[in-house]
Parts: sequence; C-alpha cells; structure tokens
Amino acid sequence: MKIKFLGTGTSHGVPLVNCGCHTCTSTDPKNTRYRSSVWVHDNGVDIIIDTPAEFRLRTLEYKIPKIDAILMTHAHADHIAGLDDIRIYNEIQSGPVPLYLDEKTREEILSRYSYIFKETQEGGGKPKLLLEGIEHGNVFSIKGIRIEPLKVRHGGLEITGFLINNKFAYITDCSFMPDETLAAIKGVKVLVLNALRHKPHPTHFNLDEAIAAAKRSGAITSYFTHIAHALEHNITEKELPLGIKMAYDGLEIEI
Repeated sequence: MKIKFLGTGTSHGVPLVNCGCHTCTSTDPKNTRYRSSVWVHDNGVDIIIDTPAEFRLRTLEYKIPKIDAILMTHAHADHIAGLDDIRIYNEIQSGPVPLYLDEKTREEILSRYSYIFKETQEGGGKPKLLLEGIEHGNVFSIKGIRIEPLKVRHGGLEITGFLINNKFAYITDCSFMPDETLAAIKGVKVLVLNALRHKPHPTHFNLDEAIAAAKRSGAITSYFTHIAHALEHNITEKELPLGIKMAYDGLEIEI
C-alpha cells in the first residue's frame, strides 16, 4: 500500500495570505501546504480521501491515473471544494465515481452541489457520482480493500476517519477520539492525525494533544497533517517523540 500526501495544510493553507511569519516566508517546500488530502494506492486500486480546492493541481502534478473511489471525512469547504474536478475522471473511466460519506455529509453535498443531481444543461460537464452511505464502525470494501469508518469529534460535530486494511488510519479535524476508535486503530502500522498548532483550539488537536493521542493509539509510526503556519516543519519535527513525524505535501510512504 502506498500513501501520497496531496496536501497537509489547514483550511487557510500555508503560506497564509499577507503573512510574513517564518513559516509563510520559508523557501523550504515542506512549509508550503495545500489543504489536506491523501491518495491511497493498493493492489491497483486508487482511493482519494477528501477533495480540497487544490485537488486538480495535484492530479496533474502527481499524475493520478484514475479514481476508484473517494472517501469523504466531512463537508467543510477545505475538504470538498475540489469535488467538481472529478469530472475528467468520469470521462477517462466512462462512468461515475463512487463517493463514500456519512449521512450528514451526504446532506451537505446534496445542498452545496445540488446542480450535480438535477437535470440541467451540462455545459463543460457535471461530476457523476454514486453516493454510497456509510456508518461508523460498519466495515465495507472497495475492490477488495477493507475500509472501516471511524467516529471522531470535530468540536461539536461528529465526523469520519478511516481505517484501511487494518494497516493505515487517517484521522483529521479531530478534537476528541472516542474509546471505540482508539480500540479500532490500536497498534496500527501508520496513523495520520491532525496537529494544528501549539495553542489549544476548540475543534482541532493542538500539537501536545496530537502527540498524546498518537501515543495512546500505539501506532508504529504516526504522521501529523492539517497543520497551520504556526508549526514550522523542521523546528517542530525536532520536538517530536520517536515514531512521530511531520507529514508534508508530496510525501510518499509505503506500508
């Protein structure tokens, strides 16, 4: 299984508009962060988790050949804003792309992208999606790939993380991880988890909370994502315990 980080930034992205901080003015490419998303490739199956605004740019840069499925964590703009750009894959694959999402996210997609599901003029084409409902804890498969949706809290919202083939867990925008989710990912080979900044935040783990959650999970290796400009890559990486690393755009790992 190969994991490619398409983006590792928070909702504003990094650099921040009109910001002169050390991270935002850095020439180190590891401090340039598109909004968070990953590409999972396993046994010829290509799965995308979330479609942020820069999604099209990454499909070009990393030459993503096809999309067998999209997994959606939740419907905030920084996770869904690039959804329209799957249109070209409908043409390449001559059919719709399955989109797996919980009921709340489904309602938001139907509202915000209502034109997709109405009989309207096509123009340059409309995304063709198969909306596949999921429930936390109910395992399903995509072409032989095992997927377990995980319950996490994002402030007052309940959103979804994913455990893939019992090897790779992807959890972002998390401020609280229930016991059943910690049990499901216990000892996972790779955990990707959000770590926003040093200061506490009401809807995201800060760095200390993310480190504590990674340790509780017992993951062999953890990577932090959904990172704000407050965390400079190299400085932060030096502070991290053994087995915990900072992810960055373009990072590829193999499990």
